[in-house]
This record gives sequence, C-alpha cells and structure tokens, in this order.
Amino acid sequence: MKPLAGKVALVTGATRAAGRGIAVQLGAAGATVYVTGRTTRAGRSEMNRPETIEDTAELVDQAGGHGIAVPVDHLVPDQVRDLVDRIDREQGALHILVNDIWGQHGEPEWDKTVWESNLEDGLRLLRLGIDTHVITSHYALPLLIKSPGGLVIEMTDGTNDYNAHTYRVSFFYDVAKGAVGRMAFALAHELDKHEATAVLLSPGWLRSEAMLEGFGVTEETWRDATERIPHFAISESPSYVGRAVAALAADPDVRRWNGKSTSSGELAQLYGFTDLDGSRPDAWRYIVEVQEPGKPADTTGYR
Repeated sequence: MKPLAGKVALVTGATRAAGRGIAVQLGAAGATVYVTGRTTRAGRSEMNRPETIEDTAELVDQAGGHGIAVPVDHLVPDQVRDLVDRIDREQGALHILVNDIWGQHGEPEWDKTVWESNLEDGLRLLRLGIDTHVITSHYALPLLIKSPGGLVIEMTDGTNDYNAHTYRVSFFYDVAKGAVGRMAFALAHELDKHEATAVLLSPGWLRSEAMLEGFGVTEETWRDATERIPHFAISESPSYVGRAVAALAADPDVRRWNGKSTSSGELAQLYGFTDLDGSRPDAWRYIVEVQEPGKPADTTGYR
C-alpha cells in the first residue's frame, strides 16, 4: 500500500535525525520527497557531521519513494525561492511541507542564563531555529495552497502543554522552540480558509545519529546505554516520528489537527503505527509522570 503515491513533499533539515526519518517514511508511503540541508557529499555544514542529503535521498528511494536532494541554506531567501520554483516546475504541486530545521550552532550552551550565554551563538541559534521556518513558509505556502488538503508540519522539541510550563534548558533554546509552537498556531489560522492544515509535532527522546554517537552505541545496541542513562529506555528512533508524519499525511480527516500540538507517542496510539522494534514509546507522558518526579526508570505502560 502506498497511500501517498502521487504526493509531493518537502522536508527541510532532512540531512539526519528526525528530518531523515520523516523523509524516509514519507518515501515508504510512496511520496516524492525533496530533501534539503547544508551538508552534502561536497561539503559539511557547521555541525561537521558525515550524514548528507544525498544519503537521505537514496534512503527514500530504497524505501519505495522518490528522493530528490537539493542543497539549500534556508537562511538565504533566494535559495529557498529557487527551491520552490524548482518543485513547481518539476512537479506542479506541493502537498506536504515539513519544517524541521532547528537552531543548533556548535555545542549548545545548556543551563546558562541569557547574560551568561555567548550572544553571537545565541542569536545564530535563533536565526537557524526561527528565521529558517519563516523564510521557508513565505516561499513554499503559495504553492502548497494551490492544491486542496495541503499539510504543514512544524517540528519542535516538546508539546505546547509541556513547553508552556517548562523552562527548556537555556534562554535561546527555550525561545526558539516556543516560537515554532506559535508559528504552527498562526499558520493554522492563515491556512484554514485554504483547506490546508498546520500541526505542531514533537518527537520524544530521539535516537539521532549524534545522540547514539555521544552515548557510544548504535541503533542496534542502543539499550546498552540504559545501564548508564536508565531513562534512555523511553527513547525512540527517527523512523517513529517519520511514521507519525506519514500517518498524518495519509489521514483523510487530517483537518481535525489544524492548530493542534501533538507528539509521535500520542499519534502512535491513535493511528496504530509502531517504532522499529514494534513498541509505541510515549516519551512526553513518561517524562512528566516518571522521569521528572524522580521515579526509577520503568517504561511499563509507556512503550
């Protein structure tokens, strides 16, 4: 079954982590997926990691879709405009936009106040985490609303309910993630009359390439890390949030999600998909009910 056959998607920030997982799962559902990022086989972004957009496009192909890698710096308006013009020229439509770019610039300065933080790095994080989403929406949405039923997914870290009551580790990170939540709210109002939908979506504790590397494990051996970090037992693969996006995109009643905030764990319960290991981790409920109260790690009833 290819429920997204004939659909065209743009996944920004698709080089690695959630963006890659989303692109691949959209491909598995049959979509043509444009994947963008700054790291290519010809050169790396400031994150200096080996994953490339060409690799992601090949994984989309292998999953059963059609991946198209386009190097784009989403802080450069002309590059984003040219990208959308290319999609229009080659496909004539855009049905799904996933804004997955976030604001990491070097090693994040966790647990520092605004006055203790490096101002240049903090402002760069805001530009990467906020301006990129705005610029992309500005150019991509006129094409998306040409076809009824368009879907925009703003990717963040934490649901609206969680972020509304929780300080997110540093001033700049907190502001960036909060702003993306408000973007989804504003886009929902602006897209409503065009029969399009905007949703805010958060993965849980994501086993990104960098996370696995930092913990000294692989996707196959990730449970070994729970000996040192017990709550890592609630973590999820990038494919999980990818399946969440594919489920939303294939839902004929997706308009019910307009303006709402959700997570991969919540959507798994509703749509019935699982992570790669067959489980359904519900990280944000676990974090609130188990991790933050200081209870021993126990995922019973949470995955």
